[in-house]
Amino acid sequence: MKKQQLVFILALFFTTMMSFACSDDDNGKPVENGTEGEETEIPELPGFIKGLDLSYVNQVEDHGGIYKQEGVAADPFEILTEKGGNLVRVRLWHNPSWVKDIYGDATPVYSGIADVAATIERAHQNGMAVLLDFHYSDTWADPGHQDVPAAWKNITSLDVLTDSVYNYTYEMLSYLKEKNLLPQMVQIGNETNPGMMTTNTPEGFPDLNVYDGNWSAFGQVVNAGIKAVRDIESQSDSEIKVALHIADPKNLEWWMADVINKGNVHDFEIMGFSYYHIWHTTISFDQLPGLVSDLKSTYGKDLLVMETAYPFTTEYDDNYGNIYSSETAPLEGFPFTIEGQKQYLTTLSQNMANAGAIGVIYWEPAWISSGMKDLWGTGSSWENCALFDFEGNVTEAADYLEVNY
Repeated sequence: MKKQQLVFILALFFTTMMSFACSDDDNGKPVENGTEGEETEIPELPGFIKGLDLSYVNQVEDHGGIYKQEGVAADPFEILTEKGGNLVRVRLWHNPSWVKDIYGDATPVYSGIADVAATIERAHQNGMAVLLDFHYSDTWADPGHQDVPAAWKNITSLDVLTDSVYNYTYEMLSYLKEKNLLPQMVQIGNETNPGMMTTNTPEGFPDLNVYDGNWSAFGQVVNAGIKAVRDIESQSDSEIKVALHIADPKNLEWWMADVINKGNVHDFEIMGFSYYHIWHTTISFDQLPGLVSDLKSTYGKDLLVMETAYPFTTEYDDNYGNIYSSETAPLEGFPFTIEGQKQYLTTLSQNMANAGAIGVIYWEPAWISSGMKDLWGTGSSWENCALFDFEGNVTEAADYLEVNY
């Protein structure tokens, strides 16, 4: 490694560590697991995952959202645990400073490390395992947006980027380890169909775009993240599963083949994928189990529906336009009703269990309408897909969690 590269990494390391030291105060939600008070027993990954992405709950509650069970205010983590939920997925952004641009400097940095730690603590206290979703971006990462974190924009060396990903992943997990909040599964990248850090890239930034054939570079960076997980795992008393994640089942076969054979990425247990019927139409709902079964047999990796959702209505509860709108047609046999939502989730979960998948995670079932803000509006663009109605009451759709698949 060149001397200037080492200097850059050391500077980045110490700058990042200083930000970690201040992050608890920024979040405003103290994390006591493993540091003060009684330690919570750390759950193991369940045999079949009935997962829930609850990344927005802290923010919704901070801005007036109230969750209820039969009209009585209650903790959504407790509600969904009692229903049968057994895993919480939570996203981590590198430095989402734009949150303070929306709310002001006194605001917790939602989806920053301290906020994530608070979510993990709530999950573990309710007996739910955790999947930590590293986006490696300051904001949403998906097939069309894989923005480079601002802190890494001046990197021009693949080796420096690789070391930065390793150090960042290691330090985030080390922070959680010290608080007895390690996740049971870690996701290296979010919906990484094109690779990672492929959009809004400055001149000279390493090219990780796999659509252009840069599998070797992408694989090197992914392997650095995986190595950080394994190094932390070796220091702990519990196993951490590693997952990769892409969107749309139609991409699974070629992407798995290429990430393994061209990217030389082998040390992962789980291949996760997003399935939303509104966008993912090439592989039909009925064809999905056969595909999952074939891929599990071919590659020896576990398959996991890492994101899915379904509306119970096309009505609105606020002025923030919904993503699943009245222009969206329902799947045959699953009307946009609470019962239809429940049957969709029950059928999908049973189909995945029959196919040998390890579970299904619902994306943002608690993103109800409130005064919370994001980059596009106030409220929720997903309240009609929540497992809570417009009054905040958990609905019968959540009863799909009670089934033993």
